[in-house]
Amino acid sequence: MDRSLYIAMSGAKQILQAQASNANNLANANTPGFRADFEQLRSMPVFGNGYPTRVYAMAERPGVDLSAGSLQTTGRDLDIAVNGEGWIAVQAKDGSEAYTRAGDLHITAEGQLVTGNGLPVLGDAGPIAVPPAQKIEIGTDGTISIIPQGANATALAVLDRIKLVNPDKSQLEKGTDGLMRVKGGVPAEATNEVQLETGSLEGSNVSTVEEMVQMIELARDFEYQIKMMKTVEDNGNASAELMRIG
Repeated sequence: MDRSLYIAMSGAKQILQAQASNANNLANANTPGFRADFEQLRSMPVFGNGYPTRVYAMAERPGVDLSAGSLQTTGRDLDIAVNGEGWIAVQAKDGSEAYTRAGDLHITAEGQLVTGNGLPVLGDAGPIAVPPAQKIEIGTDGTISIIPQGANATALAVLDRIKLVNPDKSQLEKGTDGLMRVKGGVPAEATNEVQLETGSLEGSNVSTVEEMVQMIELARDFEYQIKMMKTVEDNGNASAELMRIG
């Protein structure tokens, strides 16, 4: 009897973790460049001395949905979207190089070019710093050009170039911070093949309808596990009652 209780308990626990992943996808349905997480449950025997006598459920994230989100035209000079395959290189909070599709850029008071969540955008020689300028343009190849303050409109100067990469998808993994990295921590090489769409943003690739359906299914699965635990309890009480009668 304890076997069925153990299976139901582990199933309920892992469904809760799957619900957390599902909730995270829904919470980021409007986050620019967000990539949805897949989740699934599978059986895992309990190994030890002798043959396995218990099997528990285990939630896992088998991968990330790398399909592109829809492009939204904003007309803002610092909004960029990757056109097709590729990623924008940024500096993560731990100092490592990571990759994102979020192109909602802005310039801080210190003159640093950062993403919407404050991550420095990387250029040819590290984080990009923008001096005071009356105009800034980002080309389709990531080239950043500015007209310095006080200069005439024809004094357009190339400042830096955003590092754009396109590593093999099989070598990418998503971190807990939501950023993509190359397995092994080796930075990807910059490429000229990645093109940008300026004045646009790429939305999240989360399908709210699919995630809502998944949320309902997970809630029902959790309810089934709880009912199973209740059934085990009722069976235990009935067995104890029979023992008293005997």
